[in-house]
Amino acid sequence: MAHSLSDFKSKLKGGGARPNLFEVEFTNGTNAAAAGAAGGQTGGIPSGITALDADTFKYLCKAANLPASNVASIDVPFRGRTFKVAGDRTFDTWTITILNDTDFAIRRTMEEWAQKVAQYQEASGATNPADYMGTATVRQLGRLASNIGDGTANSKGTGLETIAVYKFVDIYPTNISAIDLSYDTTDTLEEFTVEFTVNYWYPESKNGPSGSSA
Repeated sequence: MAHSLSDFKSKLKGGGARPNLFEVEFTNGTNAAAAGAAGGQTGGIPSGITALDADTFKYLCKAANLPASNVASIDVPFRGRTFKVAGDRTFDTWTITILNDTDFAIRRTMEEWAQKVAQYQEASGATNPADYMGTATVRQLGRLASNIGDGTANSKGTGLETIAVYKFVDIYPTNISAIDLSYDTTDTLEEFTVEFTVNYWYPESKNGPSGSSA
């Protein structure tokens, strides 16, 4: 069996996926949780919260992740041995990192969302999950243009192709990180992280929905 670089090259489709080619989207919706339950095709941040500019958010969301898949195992003892059967699926928290610009728009929206879950001044908060849960989409992008054009020298693509899509359904922020301020900090931009509790996620076809059972 050959093990040359040419063999490796032939197996590495598209030159490999790149972790810096991605985008995250929260589509503003009137009832994100209900939309997610219906298939996850619409929705986003809950109603009553300042809308995000979707295009700006795609640029300022600096980091995210494609989710881990966790299925627990149940150990069943049997005559000196252990038989393993599939347990329940669990979903990790999901964290994104945001570059902070001078209008603080994304941070204020996240703070409003967190306040809807639990108020700052007292112990009240939204009690209906549909009122505070939202949805988000992460798209892994490839290096190939999604539309190469007519093949002429000046032809340009319309954007990077989407090679994988993950939909996060019924999420809400549980932690918005501090932004450290210091006279000693120079030559850097402010950034902060937002951690979301996730009820479930599912992989979606890059060409449309591929199923969304919880």
